[in-house]
Amino acid sequence: MHIVLVEPEIPSNTGNIIRTCVATGSSLHLVGQLGFSLRDKYLKRAGLDYFYLADIHRYDTLEELKNQYPGSRFFYTSKKAEKLYWEITYKPDDFLVFGRETEGLPEELLHENWDFSVRIPTLDTVRSLNLSNSVAIVVYEALRQVGFRGQVSR
Repeated sequence: MHIVLVEPEIPSNTGNIIRTCVATGSSLHLVGQLGFSLRDKYLKRAGLDYFYLADIHRYDTLEELKNQYPGSRFFYTSKKAEKLYWEITYKPDDFLVFGRETEGLPEELLHENWDFSVRIPTLDTVRSLNLSNSVAIVVYEALRQVGFRGQVSR
């Protein structure tokens, strides 16, 4: 699986996502301007000693990323989407795209990709879920569908 973060702002969220990527064998693609340095101590603290195991890629734009993977499927997460994340049939090389913590993904991007936009259901009492929690929820559903079993530690 591929996790895409568009302009993430909070280093500890990205650090937690790095840890999830390592745990699941997923690649992390960081797009656009980051709200922190990749050398940030909070990023590395949240990623713990898994940082060096992560498969991390950087892109200036989402178009640059998409050009690197022609023919790949990209799913865009947003609270504004109608389709629920579990209603998708995922494939192992899909890209799961998440927006920045404060604003999410641009509305224009969602409208251009409406059939590939998904949401995590929540009650109206919360504005949104934490970004690292959202990534974990969606990536584990996608991996469940493709038969990911991980390893049993003994």
